[in-house]
Amino acid sequence: MDKTAVIKHPIEQELIEFKEVFDNSLHTSNPLLKEVLSYIRRRNGKMMRPILALLVAKQFGSISPATYHAAATLEMLHTASLVHDDVVDESDERRGQPSVNSAYNNKISVLVGDYLLSTALHHAALTRNIDIVEAVARLGQNLSEGEILQLSNISNEQLSEEVYYEVIRKKTAVLFATCAQVGAMSAGATEEEVEMFRLFGDKIGICFQIKDDIFDYYDNIQIGKPTGNDMLEGKITLPAIYAINNFGNERTAELVRKIKDNRISSAEIAEMVAFTKEHGGIEYAEKVMEEYRQDALQILQYVKDDAIREALTAYLNYVIDRTI
Repeated sequence: MDKTAVIKHPIEQELIEFKEVFDNSLHTSNPLLKEVLSYIRRRNGKMMRPILALLVAKQFGSISPATYHAAATLEMLHTASLVHDDVVDESDERRGQPSVNSAYNNKISVLVGDYLLSTALHHAALTRNIDIVEAVARLGQNLSEGEILQLSNISNEQLSEEVYYEVIRKKTAVLFATCAQVGAMSAGATEEEVEMFRLFGDKIGICFQIKDDIFDYYDNIQIGKPTGNDMLEGKITLPAIYAINNFGNERTAELVRKIKDNRISSAEIAEMVAFTKEHGGIEYAEKVMEEYRQDALQILQYVKDDAIREALTAYLNYVIDRTI
C-alpha cells in the first residue's frame, strides 16, 4: 500500500462524502462561472488539506457535518488564494498547467476567486460553530498578511531565517495548522487537544514550504517552474539564506541586491543556485525539515487509534518525501 492509500484508508467513506459536499457547493447556472469552476475542479490536487482535517476529526470519534463543512471551507479558501496569487504573481502556470488567469484573464480570476471566498464563508457558517468561523477568519488574515510580508521583504537586503519562518508560517503553514485545528474543533476536542493538533499542522506546513523551496533549485516540469524561479521573483529562501549568511562574499552580496531589485539574469541565477548547492544549502534545509518531522512525530504519540496514527505519519512523510 503506497503512502496516499495509507493516508486515506481510515477515512475512505468520509472522503467520498466530503467530495460530494464540496462539489455540490460549486454548482451554478451561470455558464462562464460554471466553465471556470469546472476548469479549477479538473486541476484540483490531492485534497491534502481537507484530508488532514478529516483525519484529525476521525480520531476523536465519528465525523460530523460540521467537519465536512469546515474541510470544504478550508479547501475553498485555499483554492481562492491560489487563484488570486497567480494574478498577483503574474503566473502563467500552476503545477505544469495553465493558471486560471492565463486560461481566461485577470478580471475573471479575481471574480472567481471572490466567489470561492464567499462559498468558503458560507460553509464556515454551516458548521454552526463560532470558534471555527473565528479560526477561518484569522486564517484569511494570516494568508493575506503573509503574502504582503513576503512582498515587503523583497526590498530588505538583510537575509534573516527569522523573517523567512514568519513569512512561511503565515502564507503556508497556517493553512495546515488551521486544518488540523478545526478538524479537532469540529469533533469536540478539548482546548488542549485543539492546540496540540494546531501545532502538528504548523510543523507539517513548515515542512511543506521548505520542500517547495528546495524544488526551486532543480528543474521540474510537473511543478511548473524552472530552476531559480523564486529568485527571479525577488525571493530568497532557506537554502540560499543559509549558504549566503555562512559563506557569502562580495559577489553573493551583489547577486542578492540584483535579486531584490529584479534585475538578475538567468546566468546569475544559475550562479547563485550553484553557490547554494556547493555550500550545503540543500542539506541544511533538509536537516531543518527532519527536525520538524521529529517534533511532529512526538505529537503523534498521543494519537490512540493505530490506523489514524499510521495515516498521519504517512501524511507527514508524504509531505517531506514527495517529488512534486
